[in-house]
Amino acid sequence: MQVSSLFTATIVGLSLVLASPATAQRVNSVEALVTAVAEGKSGAIIELAEGTFRLAQPLDLKSGVTLNGAGIGKTIITNAETWTASPDTLPDPETNFQKFDRSGYLLRLADKAEGITVSHLTLTGPKMHGAIFGFGNQELHFHNLRIEDFMNNGIRTYSMKKAKINGCTFVDAGQRWEKGKPGVKGGITGGAIFGIWMAGTEIWNNRFLVTKTAPNEHFYGVKGRQAKRVHIHHNTIEAGFSIELPFEGDEDVEIDHNILHSAVSIPKYAGGPVPASGRTFHIHHNYFKDGYSIEFVRNGVEIDHNLFDFDPAKDGGNLISAFGNVPAKGPASFHNNLVNNPGRGVMWMNEPYANLEVRNNHIIARTTKTPRTEGLFGFNDKSDFKTFSFTGNVIECIGTARPLFRNDASGGATVENNKLTNVPDTTRYTNAQTGKPAGPEQPLKFQCGVNGELTVDGWKTSKTPAK
Repeated sequence: MQVSSLFTATIVGLSLVLASPATAQRVNSVEALVTAVAEGKSGAIIELAEGTFRLAQPLDLKSGVTLNGAGIGKTIITNAETWTASPDTLPDPETNFQKFDRSGYLLRLADKAEGITVSHLTLTGPKMHGAIFGFGNQELHFHNLRIEDFMNNGIRTYSMKKAKINGCTFVDAGQRWEKGKPGVKGGITGGAIFGIWMAGTEIWNNRFLVTKTAPNEHFYGVKGRQAKRVHIHHNTIEAGFSIELPFEGDEDVEIDHNILHSAVSIPKYAGGPVPASGRTFHIHHNYFKDGYSIEFVRNGVEIDHNLFDFDPAKDGGNLISAFGNVPAKGPASFHNNLVNNPGRGVMWMNEPYANLEVRNNHIIARTTKTPRTEGLFGFNDKSDFKTFSFTGNVIECIGTARPLFRNDASGGATVENNKLTNVPDTTRYTNAQTGKPAGPEQPLKFQCGVNGELTVDGWKTSKTPAK
């Protein structure tokens, strides 16, 4: 009995030792910071005092290290005047990691390191490629950061898994480059968050701001190549493209409750494969502000319960645009959305498509600046229209009449139970009435953007009251 009690006490004591948190090491100079990081072991917590830490070379972080500042704007990490990154290697080679220049990032994560946290500080470097670089990392957490004024990217990763990025502000966090020169007339644009091969990652409550105006001085919000089980939500993104995830086999990407000032780009050759889950992208409960909203073509997509709210004076884009030439088999579903003032149209797909569902949307098309007179939906006449359905929509054209379709072949789709006003091409289809209600199945109401800062209530938006 005594032996058992002693054994139990020993185990409890050992558990307490193992569970006790690491002692934080406080640093107040760049020399102390460099030493603490170099000598720190896994689990080390390094707390930076208020002040500016000017690095003469990249700060390399090991597995399990936590780097905490005293607060955004209070603790600042930047480069020393003696250290600048060369623009000759910009733009970076994107998916070719073997040719990637890692030398121009303030913080570098050790290859395949896990469990690194960086928080509560500002990272800035107008003459640096970016703020943070990592390869093959897992369980990262970047939060409460201000990442401002970099040449190419903010956070740049390859093969990032199970990461969390939240509560950050990205300001002028990249630019466009062409062959080592500013991309004034063309080139490749960097991203505030640029992840090649992301998986199991959550990106939320981040703000993306552009304050510069030169042609090359813009960046994309969330940019990537292949995302699997990635959740992007409650962000406010005022960037060149809000989200760019093109070309790869994406799976189960959820984009919701964001304020999006520009396009979400998700095109893939022939629409790409559909994963076992049946869904590549689910785009829902977002507030879209630009008439060129979604760059297509993609299979396995659901787009629902969004407010698309556009300025009729800016009528150059289609809400959904696809520029490919190879047939895509779908499916795609567009339902329960509110669309206010589509410019050129709601959908235009250059390539043949199949298995498209458009249902229970409310679309109001007012006279645009041009004014636009083409059909609201434009499809390749070789599309498999017998697999298309347009049902239960309310479509109102106020002022200028707009046809539903841009060609006669589109009339081969199932068109049923739609409430159409000032839509003149009704001889192309039957639009039989079933007696069921048309329009969204439920009122549209949600909060979106950083911390739910904007309330969408039907067609109206307002600042969410403080709690």
